[in-house]
Parts: sequence; C-alpha cells; structure tokens
Amino acid sequence: MTDDSTKRDYKDTVFLPKTAFPMKAGLPQKEPGIEARWREIDLYRKLREARAGREKFILHDGPPYANGDMHIGHALNHILKDMVCRTQNLMGKDAPYVPGWDCHGLPIEWKVEEQYRKKKKNKDEVPAKEFRAECRAYAQKWVDTQREQLKRLGIMGDWDNPYLTMDFQAEATIVAELCKFAEAGNLYRGSKPIMWSPVEKTALAEAEVEYEDLTDSPQIDVAFEIIESAVPELVGAHAVIWTTTPWTIPVNQALAYGADVEYAIFSLVVDVVGLAEGKTGGEIAGDVNEAEKRLHDAGLPFNGKRLLIAKDLVPSFLSRLNALAAMVDVSDFGAKNAVFEISGEWLGEGRSAPFERMLHSVKGSELAGTKARHPMHHLGGFYATPRPFLEGEFVTTESGTGLVHMSPDHGEDDFDLCKANGLNPVFAVMDDGRYRDDWPWLGADDTDDEGKERRRSVINKPFNAPDGPICSDLREAGALLSASADYAHSYPHSWRSKAKVIYRCTPQWFVPMDKDLDGGGTLRSRAMSEIDRVEFIPEKGQNRLGSMVEGRPDWVLSRQRAWGVPITLFVRPDGTYLQDAAVNARVVAAVKEEGVDAWDESRKTEFLGDQHNPEEFEMVMDILDVWFDSGCTHSFVLESGRWPDLQWPANLYLEGSDQHRGWFQSSLLQSCATRGRAPYDQLLTHGFTMDAKGKKMSKSLGNTVSPLQVMEQTGADIIRLWALSVDFTEDHRIGDEILKGVGDQYRRLRNTFRYLLGALDGYVGDMSDSGEIPELELYVLSLLSELDGKLKKAATEYDFNTYTRLLVDFCNEDLSAFFFDIRKDTLYCDGEDSTTRNAYRTVLDLLFHALVRYAAPVLVFTSEEVWQTRYPEDGEQEGSVHLLEWPSVPQVPADRAKWEQLRALRERVTEAIEPLRREKVIRSSNEATVTVPASAVPEGVSDEQLAELFITGTVTRGDTDEVTVTKSSDHKCGRCWRLLPDVAEDGALCGRCEGVVGE
Repeated sequence: MTDDSTKRDYKDTVFLPKTAFPMKAGLPQKEPGIEARWREIDLYRKLREARAGREKFILHDGPPYANGDMHIGHALNHILKDMVCRTQNLMGKDAPYVPGWDCHGLPIEWKVEEQYRKKKKNKDEVPAKEFRAECRAYAQKWVDTQREQLKRLGIMGDWDNPYLTMDFQAEATIVAELCKFAEAGNLYRGSKPIMWSPVEKTALAEAEVEYEDLTDSPQIDVAFEIIESAVPELVGAHAVIWTTTPWTIPVNQALAYGADVEYAIFSLVVDVVGLAEGKTGGEIAGDVNEAEKRLHDAGLPFNGKRLLIAKDLVPSFLSRLNALAAMVDVSDFGAKNAVFEISGEWLGEGRSAPFERMLHSVKGSELAGTKARHPMHHLGGFYATPRPFLEGEFVTTESGTGLVHMSPDHGEDDFDLCKANGLNPVFAVMDDGRYRDDWPWLGADDTDDEGKERRRSVINKPFNAPDGPICSDLREAGALLSASADYAHSYPHSWRSKAKVIYRCTPQWFVPMDKDLDGGGTLRSRAMSEIDRVEFIPEKGQNRLGSMVEGRPDWVLSRQRAWGVPITLFVRPDGTYLQDAAVNARVVAAVKEEGVDAWDESRKTEFLGDQHNPEEFEMVMDILDVWFDSGCTHSFVLESGRWPDLQWPANLYLEGSDQHRGWFQSSLLQSCATRGRAPYDQLLTHGFTMDAKGKKMSKSLGNTVSPLQVMEQTGADIIRLWALSVDFTEDHRIGDEILKGVGDQYRRLRNTFRYLLGALDGYVGDMSDSGEIPELELYVLSLLSELDGKLKKAATEYDFNTYTRLLVDFCNEDLSAFFFDIRKDTLYCDGEDSTTRNAYRTVLDLLFHALVRYAAPVLVFTSEEVWQTRYPEDGEQEGSVHLLEWPSVPQVPADRAKWEQLRALRERVTEAIEPLRREKVIRSSNEATVTVPASAVPEGVSDEQLAELFITGTVTRGDTDEVTVTKSSDHKCGRCWRLLPDVAEDGALCGRCEGVVGE
C-alpha cells in the first residue's frame, strides 16, 4: 500500500469546468443593467430590421388604463404577450409589438376628482378644458410610470412610440369612426333604462359594472287595492307585489301577471299561539284582539285583508309575514312562549292550511282589464291614475308573489311592457340618484320631523331601508304588508367607485344591434358570424362571447362625463342629427390639430359652414363610451401607417377573460359595423391571479402580491417563469411558497446553463470534429429533436405552461440527472483526444445553442447573460440572444426503445443503492458492486457500459429478477476515484487515467 503522505494530487491533470457565469443569479442587481444595454443598442429596432420582409404576425395590444402602478394582473398579461411575440420572432416571423394605453374615461376622471375632493374643490366649478388638462397630465404620469415598470419586466416593444388613446391623432380617428356610424344612419337617440351610477352621475357599460353579494338588501310586500276587474271577487281585494327596490315604488305605473299562473284570493288570519291554560274563551279572544292591535300599531296591517298572490308562492309569503310578526312583543299575555301565527282564513273551531279552503282561485289570463290603485293615490295627480294589470311573459313563480310592479324608468322588462301599452317613463330620478324637487311624493320634502335630510340617493340607507321614507309612508297608508333588510343577492356596483348602480331611464345615444346594415345583415348577425369564424383559445371563450353578443341590448354610446372623446353630432329639435360628410371632415381635422378640446360651442358656426344654420342645431356634449375608444384602436394603430411594421387585421388579441364583455366585444362590434368583419383572427384569454389559497386578491385582505416587490427581491425572470408555468387559461395562484418553488425551478435551469458554459470552456469545434458519435449522445440528440418539435407546437398553440414544463423537465431529468451525470467522468478524466469526450462536448454545444434559444422568450435576462458570457464579443458588436432564430436541430438515428429500457434499469439500480447510502455502508455509487437481471439488459450492452451508465464500480448479471448491491472490494483510482479491478491499490491509477497522465 502507498503511504497517504506520498500520494500524488492529480487535480492538475483533470479537466474541471471553468466559467465566469456565477451560480448565484443576483437578478435584481443584474437585470436593470441588461435592460439598459438593450435600450442603448435599440434592440427592438434591430430585431425589426432583422425580420424585415418575413411573414407578419400581429398581436394588437389591448390598452390597460393609465391609472396606477403595475399589478400582478398587468404583469401576467404583458408577459404572455411578450412570450407570444418573442416565440413568433424566434420562429422567424416578423412579430412587432406596439404597446398602448387607454387614457380616457371614468377610471382616470374619478382619480382626478378624488384629488379635488381632498382639496374640497368642485369639478363642476372648474372650466372643462382645465379639468381635461389635469386628466391628460394624470394619464401621462401613469403611462410613463407603467412604461418603465414594464420595461423592467423585460417586455420588448416599441416603448419610444406607444399608442395612447388621448393622442390627438387617436382622438381624431375615434371621431372619424363615430362619423362612419353617423353617416350610415347607425346611431339614434332614445330613452331606455340603462346602468347608471348616481355617484359618478353617468351611464355605465356592462363592462364597467361588477357584482357583489349583499346580505342586507331590503325586501317588501306592498298591497295595491283592486278597484276594477272582470272577476267580481277581485274588486276590493289587494294585489300583492314583492320587490327588493322600494325606491322604485314612487314611479310605479302598472302590475304584471303571468297568463298561465294560478292565483289565489284568500284572507289573512292572526292568532296568538301558546296562551296560558285556564283562560276563558272571552279572555283569549280579548288577547287576540289586543294582538291584532299591536300588529297594526307596529305597521303590520294583516287581519281581514283579502289578498291576490300566485298560489305556489303563498307559503313563502306567509313565512315572511310570520317572521315579522314574531318580532312583536306579546310576552305580557301571561304565556312564556306566546307567539303570533298568521295563516289563511280561520275556519270556525279549527285551523286549515291556506289551500284547503280558499275564497277564490283565478287563472292569470282572467286578470286582463283589472286595475288597481297606487298606495299613494290620495296624493292625486300622477298617483290618481289607476294602475293596469298587464300580461308579462317574464313573470314567474320562482320568487316573490307572482305579480310584478312595473316601473318603466328603472327596468328593461318594465320599460318594454309599459311602452307597448302606451305607458312612458316619467324621469323622476335625477342624475345624482335623488327624486326631482317637483315630484309629488318624496320630491321637495327634504327633511323629516327632526330636521334630518330625507332625500338621499334612492338606493342608499336610510332612504331605501325598511324604516326609510318610502316604507314609512307606505306603512302609514296601510299598504306595507312586510318589510325587512335580510335579502341576500348579487347586486351591481360601479367598477370604479364601488358604489351601487341603478337602472335609470335617460336620453342616450345608441348603436342599434338589429337594424339592417345596407343589406349586409344586422350588427348582431355580422358579429355572430365572425364569432363562428374566429379561433378562440381556450374554446370556451366562443360560447361566452357568443352568448353575450346574442343577448345584448343596443350599444349605449353616450356618457355624461368630461374626460373623453365627444359625440360630435349636431342635433335638430326633433332628435335627428346632421349627416354631412363635409361637416364631419372639418370636425375631424380640428380634433387632429387640437384634440378633444376642439369640440367647443364657440366653433359651432365654423364646423357647420355656410350650408347650415347654427340656430337649428344643438351640439351634443356627451362623451363616448370609453369602450368605443378602445374598440377603435385597431383603426388608428394597425391602419394609420404611423407604425409601418403593423398591418390590419391582427392575428391575435390577448386579454383577460373579462374582456369578452369589454375590449374583445367593443372591437368586434365597431369593426363589424364599419368593416364587415372582426379586427382579429384569434382570441386568447387568460384567467385571474388568485392568492395562494385561491382567494381573490384584495388590498383590504392584505393578500396582494406586488410584481414590483418580487422584482426587487428575486428578479423579473422569476415572475416570468411563474407566469409561463401556470395554466393561465384558468384562474391560477401566486404566493410566497409558490414563488419559492419557481425559484427552485429557476436555479435548476441556471445550473444547467452554468454546467454547459463550464463544460464548453475553450470549445471551438463543431459536429464534423466529433468523429463517431456514441449511442448515448445519439439518444440525447433524438430527445432534443423530440423536444424541439414539442416546443414549436406549444409555441404555435400558445401553450406556454407546456412549453416551460417541457424545457424545465428536459434540463432536469434528461440532462442534469441523466446525461450530465453519466458523462461527467468522461468530461473530467478522459484525454483531450478522446472520441467520446469530443463527441460529448459537441453535443453539449448543440444543446447550448438550442436551449439558450428555447429559454430566451421565458428567461429574457438570464438567457442574455448566458449568451454574453460565452460570446462576449457579440456584446461588443451590439449582438443579442434575442436576435437569434429557432435552432437547427439535427435528426439522428437512435435506438429509443433500447435507451428507455436502460433508463428504467438505471432507476432500479439507483433505488437499490440508496438504502446503503443512507445507512452509510457506502458513500457514493462508485463504491457499489451491482448485480442486475440479465433479462433486463438490452442486447449488445457490455458490463463496462452498464457500470458507466449506473456510475458504479463493477456490474454483473444474475439469473433472478432482482437488483442486488454490495460494497465493492476493488481499489479506488487516485485520479478518477472509481473503484475498478485494474487499480492495484487505493491511490494508484486505473488504466485509463494512467494513459492520460502519461500523455
């Protein structure tokens, strides 16, 4: 044996990988410098020049609002768009990306108003131009902020020339697109109930409304006395309506019934159950009379009324009454458990269920011609007119009473049914949600007996509460049968102010959905046809958008705000508007020169010219729905020529699934009306990012994840890897633990590149220098070829989580845990002229060039760092990994079945070795002697090859199906550390190492 003190250190004879690429990423520190270099060399323009003349791929960017820091939804959305464009560019197409922002509308105006409110300023007292200038400055501030944040995220695009809907050119184009509608006669002014925000004093689009669950909404039952009917039993009875909007009762004009519904006429009977024993009949009767008096004093006038209600809904109606009656105190009746009980007619000595003996039953169709008095008929005027019963197809017996009170001002069904019967809206509720001062009920009376304000917004407490002015007056009139604040349902709120919204009938400008467009079908039919043509990813988006367009009402274009593109129409007193192309051209030219401020009363004569009398026209001062603005972006971005790299139509629109009712839809309708088709061929939608527990993110819950903080702490590439690893087509999650797992994935990818860079140190060869390629290398090249095809398919289909998973799994499982692990002995210890070593490095070079390209769209900063580490001269020549194209991967023959069999056997050996390693019988697999089933070894594979594959000492074959492992008795080579039979003693050299050292 050789004395340890005399053993030679062979480190200087071993090839050890060498690279300046650090294991620790330090992304927060490195990424800004890399992004600055891209900016310095104008990488985006270089890429456009490199792809000039290639097939175009156009992703049109949906504009986010310019009103706050980038949040995780912004980050996900833009990473996905960046991934689309980068992969399309990588595959050789010319895929430009022009980012944009939505700069008009309520979100921005509301923020400026918030600043006003803090300073106790009134927006209405500020000149409109001054206010709009503040909105423009606010929007520009956030455009600049978000632009820098998105650059930091590694999003590549034309950042020096983005599109903004508030650019004068854009505003002029929006006006020109509106004029196309006007000149074609596809606009009209009408009055319909629409979503209205009393807080913001404007109409809202469906896309500007979100629904929140409420548990304390009011619900009331109100009795309307019937004064005329073809059914004699009905006269003098009370028709009962149920509603969750007491505030609409003051403008009731009719009651709706279902023709096929069976209605019951019955009497209410009040009893007190649980009276003390021993009382005489007279005492009990007295108690009952006292109970009825208490109910009446409590505002619950039940007893003796004959009521008309749908038969199937009587039980639920009685339960509402009993719930309220239970709150009336009867504890002093001498009975501990005495309670009210309300039911149908009391039948002598006993009590029957309401349906066992009703006074009358009537079919809904028999109610035609019936009329009732409004509960406040004593006020005269509007309330003196009897309310007709009208047949409504929408009436059901799912809830309520089967009779629906009709207020044409505040409901779509109400409006349509009343209009068909000659009943028109009365416009009693003002834009701030209060009743008009001159309205006969609740109008001018601003205070109660204590001097408190009564006339607040109709949907808010106390006005709309069970104890508010409306319910109090109905109770005093003896018409309120029940009132509570315990109804749970989903209620619409303004997306911006979070305040409740109402349906309110107001004069607005509409685009008709069902008017024939010059013989080319209706706007609805055109849009539905395009929905059938467009490819949806995922497919369920087609049904979602289709159902919305199929059932949507006419498009409400007008908004009663200041910050936006004006509806540039000149209107006659009869409501018709001027259709003059020359006038429109002058308006468009003025807006192009001065922006939206050009639409001013002072220029009325100038716009109209000599052909029209200014006195005959009124200028519309409403602004356009902001969705019309963004719906026109395809025109001023893709068609204007300002961005010559772009073209119309777009290949792809990509946004969150909420845009089926927003940008996707408004773009579809705008383009179908003016161009006859959608402005896109594909729609890709992503879900929403939830917290780690699957809950919606909310600042109030403190469960938000800021991409800005993540970039500061771990780097932008970590966010990108997360975004491209989740199934973004569904709602998905993010949190600290999730990001920690993403960080682990990143480190494995980084270590793969670090190994490649170190192993390729000094390598300058190519495939022709490698000589005969061993089977293992051929197998790995075949895996690479398979990966190449799968990645290209995933990129083409926008299946990015599959793309990322395939890449990560290949690096981890096929390379690091298999190929690299097996060949590290060859790399470190073979001689420089080793055929196997040269072939291995050649394949590593091929892997490097493929993987760095595959990874470039995902890890944009890291891949650049990898590329510049190996090719620093490329950086000096203003080169970049992002200018490269998809790799050319060789197709090579490989016995895949043989190698899959060997990999399976290798896994069995590894599992068999692990217990000995845990028990410290052996320290590494090199110390193991392995016996494997002879039947598990493919033909032509030697024991030496198996040992190399398993990274063990020696391998033998046995007759059983078991894998057995023992500690090797061979000696350890002093250079390669393998335990081999040809090593004479520990520290001596094996035959291979002896030859290499000798050289």
